[in-house]
Amino acid sequence: MFVDRVEIFVKGGDGGRGCLSFRREKYVPKGGPDGGDGGNGGHVILRADTDADSLAPLVNRKFWKAESGERGGTSNCYGKAGADLVVLVPPGTIVYDRERGHVLRDLAADGDEVVVAKGGRGGRGNRYFASPTNRTPRETEPGEKGEERWLILELKVIADAGLVGLPNAGKSTLLSRLSQAHPEIADYPFTTKHPHLGIVHVGHDRSFVLADLPGLIEGAHAGVGLGHEFLRHVERTRVIVHLVEPLPADGSDPLANYRTVRRELELHGRDLAAKPEIVAVSKSELTGSEDVRRRLDDEIGREVLAISAVTGQGLATLVGQVAEKLRAVAEPV
Repeated sequence: MFVDRVEIFVKGGDGGRGCLSFRREKYVPKGGPDGGDGGNGGHVILRADTDADSLAPLVNRKFWKAESGERGGTSNCYGKAGADLVVLVPPGTIVYDRERGHVLRDLAADGDEVVVAKGGRGGRGNRYFASPTNRTPRETEPGEKGEERWLILELKVIADAGLVGLPNAGKSTLLSRLSQAHPEIADYPFTTKHPHLGIVHVGHDRSFVLADLPGLIEGAHAGVGLGHEFLRHVERTRVIVHLVEPLPADGSDPLANYRTVRRELELHGRDLAAKPEIVAVSKSELTGSEDVRRRLDDEIGREVLAISAVTGQGLATLVGQVAEKLRAVAEPV
């Protein structure tokens, strides 16, 4: 199960209580205070890990609490500190404070981490309160409570290039042809309910990550259909591959469909419409697809590719252009 948004409650471990104790040894009369401090509570840490590919493991566990520190001991012994609780999430996870709404950290790369709930400090034992005028202190401190908060975790898939287009444009089929990914494929709209990733090899020493992103419909920027569930993932891609179906089953105009997707990208904002774009007419093995390609080429004023995941037409050209645009994006201006 792929999950890209969850809410969880996190709490740092409580600090241990300080100890009330006096030294009691043979031949040592009037031993002084020797109560040790309590141990610190553990932190709750979120860490990005490439072995995690979804937030699904967090769905059925809403509450995460680190270990509390133990109370201090006699003979000036410190209490044992509580262990940190490390929660693994996929790279690309953004951590929000639910109540305040601000971003705590964008865990974009493998190994990135953030302390989301600090453990409480251990309380001081009575030895800390000894003084020339108070030689038998009976004061101790309770440990501090650990921090607690509700979090929203939102995953934005990290891919070099993303396939966009209306439902049934052939994105899943193309991804399965170009990589070893096996997304669900069927002849009805909205086959893809969540992103799929595949690695596309360019020659012997180069490759890039291609994402099959869920199809969107008019009004997606406002939450219609898959809405933000789709657009959120486009934000991470560096190059957009826009697939246009030449003969939609609903009889709609392919050019109007292209404009619909472009408008949704523009309305969503966050510079989605400004990303480098490659436009391709899919299913070029169908009669009439070349006419659609020429019309679209004339409208947007730049090259439109004709590709077919069935016959393999134009796939090498498409992969080459994606690799070239990725290289251009990576190079400093």
